[in-house]
Order: sequence, then structure tokens, then C-alpha cells
Amino acid sequence: MNTASLLILFLLSFSSAQQNQDSEIFAASRLLQEEEHAHEVHCSRERSRAAWKIIEEYLMPFVEKERYEISSKCRLHPDNDLFRDQEQHKIHLDINEWQCGYCKKSFRAEQFLDQHFDNRHYNLLNVSRSKCLADLCGALHCDAVMNTKSTKRKCNPAATARNHHLCEGLANSCFPTNQGPSARRLNELFLHQFCHAHTCSGKQKPFSRGGQKQIHVFYLAISILTLMLLPIFYVILYLHQREMREGTQELRRIPKVGQKKKPS
Repeated sequence: MNTASLLILFLLSFSSAQQNQDSEIFAASRLLQEEEHAHEVHCSRERSRAAWKIIEEYLMPFVEKERYEISSKCRLHPDNDLFRDQEQHKIHLDINEWQCGYCKKSFRAEQFLDQHFDNRHYNLLNVSRSKCLADLCGALHCDAVMNTKSTKRKCNPAATARNHHLCEGLANSCFPTNQGPSARRLNELFLHQFCHAHTCSGKQKPFSRGGQKQIHVFYLAISILTLMLLPIFYVILYLHQREMREGTQELRRIPKVGQKKKPS
């Protein structure tokens, strides 16, 4: 075999080895991409958190007052929040200290803890069963409580109609009117609290019946007023009783003064 043949064979073998190496690199890259996509969750944690805060503040106080148990089929049920378990495992120790409830690792801000959950505790998310609470943000007015609340947008009648339809569906599925007086009252409240504000007229505001904070502030104001008025009431009562006693003593003295001495 001459030198030219040997050179051709060498080039062919080198080319084959290079192709195999490229193929292995491509396969490894593809596997890495698949693993990354496997950890992708197409649900906004931030908007889901906003939706839950709205439910907790503007709905749950009224549900608890009615002693009504929301069905697990209702999309507002805690079990249907994809991130609920992780959110419950957040420990807020200080203004700049957050701790993971699973592994006790500490972070300076909540957003870093969120990233930690996404990277280290993804396997704890029940993706197969849970639903994305952020999908209900249109019905629940999430933009009104997030940073976007200050931005004024032109009302979109089609989007408003979709959100109103979604809102009414939540009211009817979570609080069926045929389930008794409590369910009927909560259905009406949900429509008034959330659904009626889905209009381009701008006359109705969301959360018109207030929520947990408003209720707490009301009771706090009543308690403070009671504590302020109670001492005044006791002072007035004391003065009144003292005046009554002094008046009684005066009446007793008058007959003694006017009484005639018996002749001895």
C-alpha cells in the first residue's frame, strides 16, 4: 500500500471519529435541554401568589364567617394552587432573611428563595394534579394589587367580557346556589366583590365589601373606642352615685333641723 492510500485511510478514520464526537456532543446537549425543559413550569409564581393573597384577604374572612367548606373541585381551593405547599414552607425571619422550610437554607430576599424552590425542590410540585392559580388572575383582579395597579390601560370590552364570564363561573362552581343559604350568600358576595367590577363603565370597584384588613381595622377601632369610653362611663357613674348619696344625706339633715324640742 502506497503513501497516498495510507493518507486517505487516515483522513477517513479521522473524519469518522470527528462525526461520532459531534454526534455525542449533540446528544448530550439535547439531553441537557430536555432536562431543562422538564423543570419548566408554565405558571407564574408571582401572579399565583397575588391571586392567593386576594382570596385570603377578600374572600376567606366571609367564608369563615359563614362556616362554609369550599369543595376541592373549586379552583379557589388551596389544593388547586400549584405553589401552595412551597409558599407554606417559607419562613420570614427578618426583613432581609428568608429561610427554606424544607432544608433550612437562608436567603436575603424572597425572590432568591423562589429561585431555590425552582432549582432544588422542583420535585415537590404536584404538576400532574394541581392547577395554576395565576390563570384566575383575570377574574380576581390581580393587576389591582400588583405593581401594575398604577398603570392605566384602555378598557378592552372583549377581555372584560371573558373575565366576567370566568368570574361568574367561579362563583357558581364554588358556591352553588342550591347548596343552602350560606352558599347563596357567598355566591352573591363573590359576584359583588369580584364580578360586577368587570365592566368598562368604571362605576364599580373590585373588593367593594372590603376584606380581612378592613374587618380587622373596624374591630380595632371599636376596641379602642370602647377602651376610651369605658373610663368616662365609670367616672360619670361614680359622680352620679356620689351626688345621689349627698342628696340623701341633705334630706336626712332637714327634718332634724326643723324638729321642735319637747318640753321637759
